[in-house]
Amino acid sequence: MSPWTISLALVISAFLASWVVHAAIYRLSMHLLSRREEYWRALLRQTKGPARLTLTILALTGAVVSAPLDPRHEAVAGHLLLIGIILCLVWVVRTAMDIWLSMHLRRYRTDVADNLAARKHVTQSRILQRVADTLLLVLGAGAVTMTFEGARQIGISILASAGAAGIVLGFALQPIMRNLFAGIQLAITQPIRMDDAVIVQGEWGNIEEISSSYVVIRIWDKRRLVVPLTYFIEQPFENWTREDATLIGTVMIYLDYSVRVEDIRETVAAFLNQNPLWDRDVFAVQVTDFREFVMEIRILATASSAPRVFDLRCEIREHLARYLQETYPESLPRLRGSFEMASTEK
Repeated sequence: MSPWTISLALVISAFLASWVVHAAIYRLSMHLLSRREEYWRALLRQTKGPARLTLTILALTGAVVSAPLDPRHEAVAGHLLLIGIILCLVWVVRTAMDIWLSMHLRRYRTDVADNLAARKHVTQSRILQRVADTLLLVLGAGAVTMTFEGARQIGISILASAGAAGIVLGFALQPIMRNLFAGIQLAITQPIRMDDAVIVQGEWGNIEEISSSYVVIRIWDKRRLVVPLTYFIEQPFENWTREDATLIGTVMIYLDYSVRVEDIRETVAAFLNQNPLWDRDVFAVQVTDFREFVMEIRILATASSAPRVFDLRCEIREHLARYLQETYPESLPRLRGSFEMASTEK
């Protein structure tokens, strides 16, 4: 029997044996794990493919070592199998992290009114996941690259020289490292969180996505503003929900001095008491300025979120417009003047 025939038989046998062994181990593990151990059961289900592939590669490695192959062919096959094992391990670790994160975030609801703590955990977990994914990808790529003799020699030369090549490599990796450290800093300090209401470059919107290199802001008119991750570390911006989602809405009106401020205060108070958008926290009607022809009246009212504050301000304006039309139709700002009859005597 030729060496190639023996080698092929060993490879086929290793392939079939690995699949049978994996199926037996998988069924036994799922049977032994109780239904309450949800994480491990989910991990076994999600990593079934990479685990089977890893076991197959290990079996094929043993078959290649045992097969009567030429040393050169054996070295090439062994190298390819080593790369396959590294990629499978990266796959398994990545899947395990995703499963743990999804199960961890189940405990936090962001669809409720008071969701500050939930958004904090979700943001922190998402950012750390992006950082871990980047590190895992870099380590995996580095491990695969270092299996090549030429790459090892280049790496040793760079470390030994610490000269121009090291400087060039440092400049090349600078954007990656900046985003990596910016992500870690965002996860720790949390100047922004998922679904925060922010104003960036004059645009108001909510944080929709935080990746390893950029942040996506959902603008109120459904546009998307994509900002580099480092922007929120290096540039000033407004965060309306940093500590609390409650906001104070302001409505400014300019009326004639003939209007009684008490009437404005009473009608706005009655309107707010019947409005579900008002959170019953802050309400004020104040004359904030006297101008030449009008007085400036400021109305303050709070709501539980930025969208509700915007809607509440609009409804207050609409109510006041209707009230003034019905009660004080002459209250809009007017220009006063006096006229004197010209003398007709000569």
